[in-house]
Amino acid sequence: MKKGLLFVITAPSGCGKGTLRRALLDEYTDIKFCPSVTTRQPRPGEVNGVDYTFVSVPEFMRRRDNDEFVEWAEVYGNYYGTPREDVEKALDEGSIVILEKDVQGARALRRVYPEGIFIFILPPSMDELKKRIESRGTENESEKTLRIESAHREIADLSDFDYVIINTDMERAKDRLAAIVLGERVAHGLYPC
Repeated sequence: MKKGLLFVITAPSGCGKGTLRRALLDEYTDIKFCPSVTTRQPRPGEVNGVDYTFVSVPEFMRRRDNDEFVEWAEVYGNYYGTPREDVEKALDEGSIVILEKDVQGARALRRVYPEGIFIFILPPSMDELKKRIESRGTENESEKTLRIESAHREIADLSDFDYVIINTDMERAKDRLAAIVLGERVAHGLYPC
Protein backbone atom coordinates (compact mmCIF):
# COMPACT_ATOMS: atom_id res chain seq x y z
CA MET A 1 0.00 0.00 0.00
CA LYS A 2 1.23 3.47 -0.86
CA LYS A 3 1.94 5.84 1.99
CA GLY A 4 -0.60 8.64 2.24
CA LEU A 5 -0.05 12.32 1.53
CA LEU A 6 0.10 15.06 4.14
CA PHE A 7 -1.23 18.57 3.55
CA VAL A 8 -0.56 21.28 6.10
CA ILE A 9 -2.69 24.43 5.90
CA THR A 10 -1.32 27.41 7.76
CA ALA A 11 -1.98 31.10 8.13
CA PRO A 12 -1.76 33.88 10.64
CA SER A 13 -4.70 34.08 13.02
CA GLY A 14 -7.84 35.39 11.29
CA CYS A 15 -7.00 34.44 7.69
CA GLY A 16 -9.69 31.76 7.38
CA LYS A 17 -7.67 28.53 7.47
CA GLY A 18 -10.31 26.77 9.60
CA THR A 19 -13.16 27.87 7.37
CA LEU A 20 -11.27 26.73 4.26
CA ARG A 21 -10.39 23.40 5.84
CA ARG A 22 -14.03 22.75 6.80
CA ALA A 23 -15.23 23.68 3.29
CA LEU A 24 -12.68 21.32 1.72
CA LEU A 25 -13.68 18.44 4.00
CA ASP A 26 -17.36 19.02 3.25
CA GLU A 27 -16.60 18.53 -0.45
CA TYR A 28 -14.02 15.73 -0.19
CA THR A 29 -15.19 13.29 2.45
CA ASP A 30 -12.32 10.85 1.85
CA ILE A 31 -9.75 13.30 3.27
CA LYS A 32 -8.85 12.75 6.92
CA PHE A 33 -8.43 15.69 9.26
CA CYS A 34 -6.33 15.15 12.36
CA PRO A 35 -7.31 17.84 14.88
CA SER A 36 -4.66 19.43 17.06
CA VAL A 37 -4.72 18.95 20.80
CA THR A 38 -4.99 22.27 22.67
CA THR A 39 -5.38 23.72 26.13
CA ARG A 40 -7.32 26.77 24.93
CA GLN A 41 -11.04 27.10 25.47
CA PRO A 42 -13.36 26.26 22.56
CA ARG A 43 -14.63 29.16 20.48
CA PRO A 44 -18.34 29.33 19.66
CA GLY A 45 -19.25 26.54 17.24
CA GLU A 46 -16.10 24.47 17.79
CA VAL A 47 -16.64 20.81 18.63
CA ASN A 48 -14.28 18.76 20.79
CA GLY A 49 -12.67 16.00 18.74
CA VAL A 50 -13.79 17.59 15.47
CA ASP A 51 -12.13 21.02 15.33
CA TYR A 52 -9.63 20.43 18.16
CA THR A 53 -9.18 18.03 21.02
CA PHE A 54 -9.53 20.24 24.08
CA VAL A 55 -7.59 19.11 27.16
CA SER A 56 -6.37 20.51 30.46
CA VAL A 57 -2.79 21.74 30.86
CA PRO A 58 -1.82 18.72 33.03
CA GLU A 59 -3.27 16.32 30.42
CA PHE A 60 -1.39 18.13 27.64
CA MET A 61 1.88 17.92 29.60
CA ARG A 62 1.30 14.22 30.25
CA ARG A 63 0.89 13.61 26.53
CA ARG A 64 3.91 15.77 25.73
CA ASP A 65 6.06 13.91 28.26
CA ASN A 66 4.92 10.58 26.73
CA ASP A 67 6.13 11.79 23.30
CA GLU A 68 2.60 11.66 21.90
CA PHE A 69 3.07 14.78 19.75
CA VAL A 70 4.90 15.14 16.44
CA GLU A 71 5.38 18.77 17.44
CA TRP A 72 4.03 21.05 20.14
CA ALA A 73 4.28 24.71 21.04
CA GLU A 74 2.93 27.39 23.29
CA VAL A 75 1.05 29.98 21.22
CA TYR A 76 -0.69 33.03 22.70
CA GLY A 77 -0.54 31.48 26.18
CA ASN A 78 -2.06 28.12 25.19
CA TYR A 79 -0.48 24.81 24.23
CA TYR A 80 -1.05 23.10 20.88
CA GLY A 81 0.24 19.75 19.68
CA THR A 82 -0.06 17.46 16.66
CA PRO A 83 -1.03 13.91 17.73
CA ARG A 84 1.65 11.54 16.44
CA GLU A 85 -0.41 8.33 16.44
CA ASP A 86 -3.36 9.81 14.51
CA VAL A 87 -1.17 11.28 11.77
CA GLU A 88 1.11 8.26 11.37
CA LYS A 89 -1.79 5.79 11.31
CA ALA A 90 -3.67 7.76 8.64
CA LEU A 91 -0.54 8.12 6.48
CA ASP A 92 0.33 4.43 6.89
CA GLU A 93 -3.21 3.56 5.70
CA GLY A 94 -2.55 5.53 2.52
CA SER A 95 -4.94 8.36 3.42
CA ILE A 96 -4.91 11.98 2.37
CA VAL A 97 -4.36 13.85 5.64
CA ILE A 98 -5.02 17.52 6.36
CA LEU A 99 -3.53 19.37 9.32
CA GLU A 100 -4.46 22.93 10.22
CA LYS A 101 -1.56 24.60 12.02
CA ASP A 102 -0.29 27.98 13.04
CA VAL A 103 2.88 29.12 11.26
CA GLN A 104 5.21 27.96 14.04
CA GLY A 105 3.66 24.48 14.03
CA ALA A 106 3.80 24.24 10.23
CA ARG A 107 7.51 25.04 10.20
CA ALA A 108 8.14 22.37 12.85
CA LEU A 109 6.14 19.85 10.81
CA ARG A 110 8.18 20.69 7.67
CA ARG A 111 11.26 19.37 9.50
CA VAL A 112 9.47 16.09 10.38
CA TYR A 113 7.57 15.64 7.10
CA PRO A 114 9.66 17.29 4.36
CA GLU A 115 7.60 15.40 1.74
CA GLY A 116 4.39 17.06 2.94
CA ILE A 117 2.57 19.74 0.97
CA PHE A 118 2.55 23.06 2.85
CA ILE A 119 -0.03 25.70 1.95
CA PHE A 120 0.01 29.26 3.30
CA ILE A 121 -3.21 31.30 3.40
CA LEU A 122 -2.79 35.07 3.11
CA PRO A 123 -5.33 37.77 3.88
CA PRO A 124 -6.22 40.17 1.04
CA SER A 125 -4.58 42.96 3.08
CA MET A 126 -3.42 43.68 6.60
CA ASP A 127 -6.38 46.06 7.03
CA GLU A 128 -8.77 43.23 6.16
CA LEU A 129 -6.96 40.89 8.55
CA LYS A 130 -7.34 43.44 11.34
CA LYS A 131 -11.09 43.69 10.60
CA ARG A 132 -11.46 39.90 10.67
CA ILE A 133 -9.66 39.57 14.00
CA GLU A 134 -11.72 42.37 15.51
CA SER A 135 -15.03 40.97 14.22
CA ARG A 136 -14.41 37.56 15.86
CA GLY A 137 -14.83 39.11 19.28
CA THR A 138 -12.75 36.37 20.93
CA GLU A 139 -9.68 38.42 21.92
CA ASN A 140 -9.13 41.49 24.07
CA GLU A 141 -7.34 44.56 22.67
CA SER A 142 -3.81 43.47 23.65
CA GLU A 143 -4.41 39.99 22.17
CA LYS A 144 -5.68 41.54 18.92
CA THR A 145 -2.59 43.73 18.71
CA LEU A 146 -0.30 40.74 19.38
CA ARG A 147 -1.98 38.66 16.65
CA ILE A 148 -1.67 41.45 14.09
CA GLU A 149 2.00 42.02 14.97
CA SER A 150 2.64 38.28 14.74
CA ALA A 151 0.95 38.17 11.32
CA HIS A 152 3.41 40.76 9.97
CA ARG A 153 6.34 38.56 11.07
CA GLU A 154 4.76 35.32 9.84
CA ILE A 155 4.03 36.69 6.38
CA ALA A 156 7.56 38.10 5.97
CA ASP A 157 9.06 34.74 4.90
CA LEU A 158 7.02 32.26 2.90
CA SER A 159 9.98 30.23 1.61
CA ASP A 160 9.00 27.12 3.64
CA PHE A 161 5.68 26.81 1.81
CA ASP A 162 4.82 25.08 -1.46
CA TYR A 163 1.71 27.11 -2.26
CA VAL A 164 0.22 30.47 -1.29
CA ILE A 165 -3.49 31.27 -1.54
CA ILE A 166 -4.78 34.82 -1.06
CA ASN A 167 -8.13 34.55 0.70
CA THR A 168 -9.92 37.48 -0.93
CA ASP A 169 -13.10 35.48 -1.53
CA MET A 170 -13.80 32.32 0.49
CA GLU A 171 -15.36 30.37 -2.40
CA ARG A 172 -12.47 31.12 -4.77
CA ALA A 173 -9.91 30.36 -2.06
CA LYS A 174 -11.65 27.02 -1.38
CA ASP A 175 -11.58 26.19 -5.10
CA ARG A 176 -7.85 26.97 -5.23
CA LEU A 177 -7.21 24.80 -2.18
CA ALA A 178 -9.22 21.94 -3.74
CA ALA A 179 -7.27 22.31 -7.01
CA ILE A 180 -3.95 22.06 -5.13
CA VAL A 181 -5.10 18.95 -3.24
CA LEU A 182 -6.45 17.30 -6.40
CA GLY A 183 -3.32 18.13 -8.41
CA GLU A 184 -0.98 16.74 -5.75
CA ARG A 185 -3.11 13.62 -5.33
CA VAL A 186 -2.94 12.92 -9.05
CA ALA A 187 0.80 13.67 -9.13
CA HIS A 188 1.35 11.17 -6.30
CA GLY A 189 -0.96 8.51 -7.78
CA LEU A 190 -3.39 8.77 -4.86
CA TYR A 191 -6.58 9.67 -6.68
CA PRO A 192 -8.84 7.26 -8.57
CA CYS A 193 -8.91 8.56 -12.14
